[in-house]
Amino acid sequence: MPRRARVLLPGTPHHIVQRGHNRNIVFNLAGDFELYLKNLSECSVRFDVKVHSYCLMPNHVHLILEPQGAIEGVSLLMKRLAGRQCRYVNRIQGRSGSLWEGRFKSSPIERDRYLLACCRYVELNPVKANIVVNPADYPWSSYSDRINNRLKSWMGEDVVLGVLSNRPKLAARKYKELISEGCPDQDFIQQTTDRNQLLGDADFVSSVEKQTGEEIGNRKPGRPKNRSVPAR
Repeated sequence: MPRRARVLLPGTPHHIVQRGHNRNIVFNLAGDFELYLKNLSECSVRFDVKVHSYCLMPNHVHLILEPQGAIEGVSLLMKRLAGRQCRYVNRIQGRSGSLWEGRFKSSPIERDRYLLACCRYVELNPVKANIVVNPADYPWSSYSDRINNRLKSWMGEDVVLGVLSNRPKLAARKYKELISEGCPDQDFIQQTTDRNQLLGDADFVSSVEKQTGEEIGNRKPGRPKNRSVPAR
């Protein structure tokens, strides 16, 4: 059976997951993580892709990316990141062959309903994996910088916290409170990403189908348990 084509949409955040080949370890030393982030910063500028959130786990990565220009920017960025990391690891370890799974996973995100929830999911990954108790203790995600209002310069303005309050310190406090509650939409987010599906409700799915002219199919609409946006 042919693989379902990956859905990439202009002007839309995407939850991207790329895993190590056979789920093998990708990042062994601090320098491995640092190189990936350096390349992410360069490639996000080169291919005009905004990075909303990231988390580098030992054997996979989570990114929330939004193409600002051509939709091909996401694929070009991921190809460049994967290639550079593979060449680096192969050279350091004296090995050859693929470092990553053949294809990255991509789930377009309904911005108003799910962007905030998906960032929580991404930045809670080290807690879910029992690596840390507090996500702020994990150095390879955007969480610590986010709550301290010091996102990397190449990430630009933090539109994620912007929906919580236009006062940065208050927004960070509210986000910490949400993180402490976990991620109620965890199963839905994981399911849609694993299947390259749409992270949104039925109306979002319908609008994308009209936009692409394709029947996406098998989209079970989900809804955040807490849909209200706190007053600014």
